[in-house]
Amino acid sequence: VQLQASGGGLVQAGGSLRLSCAASGTIFRPNTWSWYRQAPGKQRELVATITRVGSTNYSDSVKGRFTISRDNAGIAVYLQMNTLTPEDTAVYFCYAARRVGPTYEKWGQGTLVTVSS
Repeated sequence: VQLQASGGGLVQAGGSLRLSCAASGTIFRPNTWSWYRQAPGKQRELVATITRVGSTNYSDSVKGRFTISRDNAGIAVYLQMNTLTPEDTAVYFCYAARRVGPTYEKWGQGTLVTVSS
């Protein structure tokens, strides 16, 4: 299973970006998708999660500004980021997990989001 993330870039504060992450190399779809981020000098933190049935959870720092979604086929996940602030600057990683056979946990390669003030 491989995850390919894309969509990062440079944006001004108050702007928007949409991140994408696609899975390939398996016919067994993830049960859970997540986006994490890691800012310089900080630990990686969970940003948002979506389950196979569409349940979502967000960190308090992004709630109301970010939206996680997935495609109908269950092989891609998106993170719509609105009202970005410089504090959102980080490398964003997608994560996919499958808890029933065959199980797996995979990370995408990371995509850099830079928000200028």
